[in-house]
Amino acid sequence: MPSTSGESHSFSQRLLNVVERAGNALPNPVTLFILLAGLIVLLSAWLSAAGVQVVHPGTGKVVQVVNLLTVEGLHRMITGALPNFINFAPLGLVLVCLIGLAVAEHSGLIGAVLRVIVLTTPARFLTAVVVFCGTLSHTGSDVGYVLLIPLSAALFHTVGRHPLAGLAAAFAGVSGGFAANVLLSTSDVLLSAMTQEAARLLQPTYTVTPMSNYYFLAVSVILIVAVGTWITERVVEPRLGAYDGSVKKEPMVPLTPREKRGLWSAAAAALVLTGIVVAGLVPENGFLRDPAHPGVLQSYFIKAFVFFIFLYGLVVGLTYGVVAGTIRSDHDVINGMTKAMQSIGGYVVLAFFVAQFVSYFGWTNLSVVLAVEGAEVLRHLDLGAIPLMGAFVVLAAVIDLALGSASAKWAVMAPIFVPMFMLLGYSPEMAQAAYRIGDSTMNVVTPLMSYFPLILTFVQRYEPRAGIGTLVAMMLPYSIVFLVGWTLMLIVWILGDIPLGPNAPLYLPTPVPAPGP
Repeated sequence: MPSTSGESHSFSQRLLNVVERAGNALPNPVTLFILLAGLIVLLSAWLSAAGVQVVHPGTGKVVQVVNLLTVEGLHRMITGALPNFINFAPLGLVLVCLIGLAVAEHSGLIGAVLRVIVLTTPARFLTAVVVFCGTLSHTGSDVGYVLLIPLSAALFHTVGRHPLAGLAAAFAGVSGGFAANVLLSTSDVLLSAMTQEAARLLQPTYTVTPMSNYYFLAVSVILIVAVGTWITERVVEPRLGAYDGSVKKEPMVPLTPREKRGLWSAAAAALVLTGIVVAGLVPENGFLRDPAHPGVLQSYFIKAFVFFIFLYGLVVGLTYGVVAGTIRSDHDVINGMTKAMQSIGGYVVLAFFVAQFVSYFGWTNLSVVLAVEGAEVLRHLDLGAIPLMGAFVVLAAVIDLALGSASAKWAVMAPIFVPMFMLLGYSPEMAQAAYRIGDSTMNVVTPLMSYFPLILTFVQRYEPRAGIGTLVAMMLPYSIVFLVGWTLMLIVWILGDIPLGPNAPLYLPTPVPAPGP
């Protein structure tokens, strides 16, 4: 592989080492939230004793810090531990979605769909399709990392292009454009639930749906595919040059007849299921309509969207598996679901402590105090929507270098920034969209991203001497251009006052209702 000058390579390597050491110095996310929850308790005692209080700008009511370091506070924490966990909205939503999608992934449906798209693409569109498939892969959990990225490297190698160019294009779509997708994923469900929890610190009835950023993120796919294709073909591939490594080209394996029959059957099942949904939505008296709230946005399809993600994954994945022969009994289905649950055992543990942290933050009124004081500072700075959201995107990107988990970061940031922006008149959906830009764009250059070591292993298959600096240098152009281009797109969205999703405007009516007692 080509290398940069010794001086620039040395500087970039030193910088990466600093980032890696700083990230490794952070405790495990579970430990981090235990410490944060303890810090909230201590701060509540200190600030309550100091008489800290704020006047809610929307209602004029005084909001005081509630001390949890008391006997009453202790009782509230120990009796609330279980309800906090059970009622933590993101947990149930993620589990239900993942159970259904696990069948589609375990049966091989998602992998087969990606293979047929990539293998039937004309050469001139190959890069764009690889990046596009990367964005689609988000619906299938980790399938993009473990299947599409190595498959794309092998595909590029087979057609005579540098395999690492294919790897980079897929990695950019899967991870750098993580938020962009024309299909909803568990991330949409998880983050919107966290945003809703944060918004309800000020407005107890506020609802944020998984489709809250759908318009913005669906259009973002066009940006990610166009930019990702241009960077791959005009920046990354020329720098890589011709591949002269020892790995021999391998012919791509086409779908077997059974896999093809499985795909056609899965498509038919999806079509039938969609027909049933449409039949329940289109008529005014459809069985998925809510008679008390006419309209599709208030229908049971939207209210129970998580269930329909589960249902599609289960029915379509099961149909494919039975016809393709990858599912032979109910044991295979249950094993797939069980395997998926095992893979997120760490998240369930993390969710328990995140739920306590979020509850303590709300009980103490610290979120309201921070939001009001922070909003006052921002009001005096008079930044306006564009500089404010731009600064928030950069902040999320910087934090992503040290803490790779999108949900862990948002669990910390949402209770502070969502209420703060609400008090400034900006919707929770707008704060979430800005966060997702910053969170996505740095994924491909931080060694602390959970799949970064796996991607480096794929790189070393073709370039055994490659290291972290090799991968970061290859992916850095994507990260920078994605960050700038995506932020500019958000600015266009703001200037045009375009809704971010169904019933998801950029701004809130004022004043904001007071939080509950």
